[in-house]
Amino acid sequence: MNKLMKICVAVCAIVLTSFQSNAQSEPKIKTIVIQTSAECEDCEQRIEGMLNYTKGVSFAELDLVTMKLTVKYKTAVISEKEIKEKISKLGYDADEVAADSTAQSKLPECCKPKGMNKE
Repeated sequence: MNKLMKICVAVCAIVLTSFQSNAQSEPKIKTIVIQTSAECEDCEQRIEGMLNYTKGVSFAELDLVTMKLTVKYKTAVISEKEIKEKISKLGYDADEVAADSTAQSKLPECCKPKGMNKE
């Protein structure tokens, strides 16, 4: 009986440990760096302003010299794809996701890509 009790305790410990490790993996926070087409401080304010008020995003900062955007977010709330789509809908490229052309045409002239036709 003593040996059986030791086995039961060991099994319970293993089961509890596996539940505990699964619970610790939530929520997961990830940091990504996205290449954008942002060119000026207005672009920076527009992108950072939108993302820093997006549910699931805890940090967004654009480096205008490299045009790279660093974003820290909760993967259980928002995905990398959704973040890139939000940037695109503002009128900017986000890695492989091209800027939404309608949104891009509404940007101030200084924020539009150099080769874009002026209206």
